[in-house]
Amino acid sequence: MATSVFILLFSSSLLLSLAYACDRCVHQSNASYSTSSLAIAAGTCGYGAIAMDFNGGFVAAARPALYREGLGCGGCFQIRCKDSNLCTTGGVTVVLTDLNKNSQTDFILSRKAFMALGRPGMALKLMRLGTVDIEYKRIPCEYKKHNLTVRVEETSQKPSNLAINFLYQGGQTDIVLVDVAKVGSSDWKYMTRSGHSAVWNTSNAPAGEGLQFRLVVTGGYDGKWVWTEKEVLPADWKIGAMYDSGVQITDIAQEGCSPCDTGDWKRIN
Repeated sequence: MATSVFILLFSSSLLLSLAYACDRCVHQSNASYSTSSLAIAAGTCGYGAIAMDFNGGFVAAARPALYREGLGCGGCFQIRCKDSNLCTTGGVTVVLTDLNKNSQTDFILSRKAFMALGRPGMALKLMRLGTVDIEYKRIPCEYKKHNLTVRVEETSQKPSNLAINFLYQGGQTDIVLVDVAKVGSSDWKYMTRSGHSAVWNTSNAPAGEGLQFRLVVTGGYDGKWVWTEKEVLPADWKIGAMYDSGVQITDIAQEGCSPCDTGDWKRIN
């Protein structure tokens, strides 16, 4: 039974990830901004205010096709506006932290990110426009000073109800499966992603000892296992606490689509 559930969860998550392949290619769209950057950072992905530390406050809400029911949370996108008189050629990098329910634009950027689209002295003109035509592509996230970090969410309740969120997810991948077990044990318990957020939970977490995790991320043209080789959560884990996993994700998922622009957009003011 557990094996069947594992296969079903993995297959459905991987299919959802592949269904929106080729997001590394350049797409044309438009973007606006929010007057409250914290509202976007603390959006439906469930990261909370700490998301303001992900990329210097350059965060964004994205339309459902990019949000992918929460699977797209934590993804990084390079965005630049198409008006060369107002905007730089390099644009900005944003981290997806929220769902954009506004059908008029694909992205709603934090105020700080939106202003950074502009050339020197052009930020106020951009703000007055409110919405600009853009092109965007997904790029790898880089967190050189952080390993993948596990935060215990407030909905957790000892001994067996455990909810976690992964912070500082590097590379260009999606986390499609998460298992938890006691350190040194092969009795893995699968976790499920909550609703449309990035939170993973289980009501069957092992109790009384330190915990380790294994994840499946989209790496190459398929899934790839990532294992934490040490105790991540201590036996006395605390709600709200953050724990270093000891690993960094740097993989870039390969997509079975035609070649496209994957080069760097250099910033030229």
